[in-house]
Amino acid sequence: MKIASFEATTLNVPEDEPLANMPEEKGRTRPVVILRLRTDNGIEGLGVTFYGGKVTGSLRVAVEELAAFTVGEDPMRIEAIIAKLRAAADSAGPGGIFTLALSAIDVALWDIKGKALDQPLWKLLGGHRDRVPTYASGALRRGLTDDQAQQAARTLVEKGFREMKTQMALPGNPTPEDEMRRVRMVREAIGPDIKLMCDINQRWRPEQAIDIGSRVEDVGLFWLEDVTTADDYQGLARVTAALNTPIAGGEYLWGIAPFRQMIEARSVDIVMVDIARAGGVTPWMKIAGMAEAFNLPIVSHVMPEILVHVVAACPNGLTVEYMPRMLALYEETPPIENGELVLSDKPGLGLKFDEKAIAAFTA
Repeated sequence: MKIASFEATTLNVPEDEPLANMPEEKGRTRPVVILRLRTDNGIEGLGVTFYGGKVTGSLRVAVEELAAFTVGEDPMRIEAIIAKLRAAADSAGPGGIFTLALSAIDVALWDIKGKALDQPLWKLLGGHRDRVPTYASGALRRGLTDDQAQQAARTLVEKGFREMKTQMALPGNPTPEDEMRRVRMVREAIGPDIKLMCDINQRWRPEQAIDIGSRVEDVGLFWLEDVTTADDYQGLARVTAALNTPIAGGEYLWGIAPFRQMIEARSVDIVMVDIARAGGVTPWMKIAGMAEAFNLPIVSHVMPEILVHVVAACPNGLTVEYMPRMLALYEETPPIENGELVLSDKPGLGLKFDEKAIAAFTA
């Protein structure tokens, strides 16, 4: 079996908020690049990448240029293909468009491998469990009013979510009291038994994180996420040491090596990995092993339809972020039962593009 051809397409995917029907901005779209990697015996592997913004056209070209180097290769030899692509890209990377493009190819290769062996990806990677806790994300964003946030939070509980994420670092120049009010209002709406995470998106200085984080410790947050600049490992470590609330971080890091720095500095309690910035399934699993060696849990960032496989495969996989913005790309995705994503035995990713949706979203 050899890789025979490929096709990359740029899409504009609607950034709807289907969980609680509470979008910050109606009609907003996100540019996405999808990849179909095909073998000479008819297997098609799927990959998705994004974060290109206004240079998404360049990202698609990078996907096409790297994919061209895979033609004729054995898709089962994923590490060999990655080494070839790194060599072909010379000194590009380890971050930026090269890694984003590499991620789509790596994911597609694993999809092919699973389909060739008639095994789902979560089993190929370890098969620790076949269902994983998941948390609602994207419905409780900082741009909502307090009333909207409370309404959205109640809707998520009614839909059966046992875990959900909100945000602080509110718009404008909020006081600590403003920040405290928002997170307390969300907690009031959902009750004491729901796991509540809170994302800061790198918007605080370490001293702000310590100050506000200490004021809301009685809220019982499951974690505070990305409280300050992602590569300020020492600053993150100060916050982690000062607060009882667990600190999560890592989604903004590129490749494998920065996670060593973050973990060795004891910067976080929970390791979060973005598959596109990491470079695909292959590095994601290596980072998971590194985290396990330090007795740290690992969690995913966006794309639950793909990331559920890697979190389920790992003994230290904690929960899957359920941000369903890209689910419309597929005919069917893993269902949620009792607050958990349930995996199937469909080979590879178990996904198939919805061709009508792809046609509608094509840029």
